[in-house]
Amino acid sequence: MIEMRSDTFTLPTEQMMSAMSRAALGDDVYGEDPTVNGLEELAAKSPSGTMANLAALMVHVPRGGKVLVGNESDIYLYEAGGASVCGGIMYEPIRTQPDGTLALDDLAAALPPDPEDSQFALPGLICVENTHNRMGGRPLSQEYLAELRRFATRHGLPVHMDGARVFNAAVATGVPAAEIAAHADSLQFCLSKGLSAPIGSILAGEADFIEKARRVRKMLGGGMRQAGVFAAAGTVALTSTVDRLADDHRLAARFAAGLAEIDGIDVDPDAVTTNIILFRVTAPGLDDDRFLRAVQERGLAMGEFGHGRIRAVTHRGLDAEDVSAAVAIVADVVREAR
Repeated sequence: MIEMRSDTFTLPTEQMMSAMSRAALGDDVYGEDPTVNGLEELAAKSPSGTMANLAALMVHVPRGGKVLVGNESDIYLYEAGGASVCGGIMYEPIRTQPDGTLALDDLAAALPPDPEDSQFALPGLICVENTHNRMGGRPLSQEYLAELRRFATRHGLPVHMDGARVFNAAVATGVPAAEIAAHADSLQFCLSKGLSAPIGSILAGEADFIEKARRVRKMLGGGMRQAGVFAAAGTVALTSTVDRLADDHRLAARFAAGLAEIDGIDVDPDAVTTNIILFRVTAPGLDDDRFLRAVQERGLAMGEFGHGRIRAVTHRGLDAEDVSAAVAIVADVVREAR
């Protein structure tokens, strides 16, 4: 199977497996796992991106407050309403622009006209996503992030960045991840997507924020014991797999270019900047469900992505031959449907 549903299907590298088997272990709940402590010299650890985002929202926003979040964001759509269920936090969905940004005017319109009026839930946080999944893996520009930071500061609001694929953004733009993160008060990123670790996410922020996040993590059931097994793989991910994300981006561009040659497929190759490709099936008589079943029968897995779109994601488990084969499978399915 040519697996293009997500980069979460990546498997640990041999170096990760070796590091996991040799990791020095202790009880992380007591702060005594040396491998976890080593990883936390870079940042603080959470078992998953969903939990890291939830912990961040619960630290930043008091119960009864609201978070300003994109209506096409993963936090709003794909994290089971955790902020409302667990944190008593209201989501205020803001229209997402095609480039993944939230317009400052739209954010301003979501602020209460009179913060002293007790009828209004008060905003406590702005969330952005970088790269933006449902906008095709778009990285946010440094110019936009700087404008957002100034807006947030002016209104006394912190910024949380869901940077599940922030290293894809860094590789695509040439801007170091640390410079991207500097525009946010807290940042979450996944070790388990393109970086290929089997589990884990990083939640980073100031020391007092992280201490509060540790308490929330424990409350949510995220306290782990000999977690160094996973931290060892995470350390390898951060030290040896970041630069190779450029290979994923090249494969995505190659796949998009191939799709663009197929009559019956609508794709914009210029919009593909990282490892996510969004396209539409326009061939008569071939809806998304039928298309996805047909390509899977031929050995290609992709996913439906809403708004009449199909998503394909490139990752370390694919090579140029796989991408060429995937293009050929799509072309065969479209041709046979005519």
